[in-house]
Amino acid sequence: MRHRYNYNAQEVLPPWVRWLLIVVLAIFVLVPVGYMLLLSVTPDIEVNGEHLLPSHWAFENYVQMWSTINLAQGLFNSVLISLVASTIAVVLAVGAAYVITRFHFRGRIAYLYSLIGLQAIPSIMLLLPLFVLFISLQSFLQVKLVGTYTGVIITYLTFSLPFATWLLVTYLANIPLDVEEAAMIDGATRLQTLWRIIVPLALPGLVVALVFSFLTGWNDVLFASVLTSPETQTVGVQLQAFSAAQEGGALPLYGQLMSAALMSGLPVVILYLVFQKYLIGGLTAGSVKG
Repeated sequence: MRHRYNYNAQEVLPPWVRWLLIVVLAIFVLVPVGYMLLLSVTPDIEVNGEHLLPSHWAFENYVQMWSTINLAQGLFNSVLISLVASTIAVVLAVGAAYVITRFHFRGRIAYLYSLIGLQAIPSIMLLLPLFVLFISLQSFLQVKLVGTYTGVIITYLTFSLPFATWLLVTYLANIPLDVEEAAMIDGATRLQTLWRIIVPLALPGLVVALVFSFLTGWNDVLFASVLTSPETQTVGVQLQAFSAAQEGGALPLYGQLMSAALMSGLPVVILYLVFQKYLIGGLTAGSVKG
């Protein structure tokens, strides 16, 4: 008879090793952020100085960067584009995942593997084809896509939708069919079952898909730098342009750049704090009607 052994970190690793790993991980994560925070309150003339700590704290960098970079507009554009793209991706993905896990049809497995294959395509390979496609559609439909929110949102859906669908397939596949059958016996339709039964049970998966789809748009600079206009630029494009403008300058505004970079990460931190219990909770199992 074969025996299964369950191990956990507390049994395998001694306490000092666990603490060492935690400290090393914390150093790798917190030191860059701490250095950014220090530079953000350092006068620009002292950034390359001999002393680690500044002679005085330049908190005015956090005020001046709003007008220097127009950060408010960039944050608004990033939140709007990322939120709309991630919401559409999750809504479409939950429907696609439900069909894949509940119905058997020809090409189902091939479709699943195609979702994985799409994740392996380098982003740079799709930049020119998407740009040419949008230009062609503009001429055909007489609707502007390049330089608008719509074009960027469609682009982000190209990447976030396959990932969200694949992720939700794994969640929905673990939900027992008994709960759906019980609801249908009580007269619920497929759509009602999906909305009232499946969606609440798969809520942790939906949140994970939403957050990662949001980050797909939030962290992008490549597509946004080509497909946006000055009015629709995301915060990542703004930071890239401002950073490039500081190269070779007599007095680079690194303090404002670091303060803007820290502020650009604040919405993502808030997003994680709001949904942290779902991100670490896993799938919630439903009860079966007896």
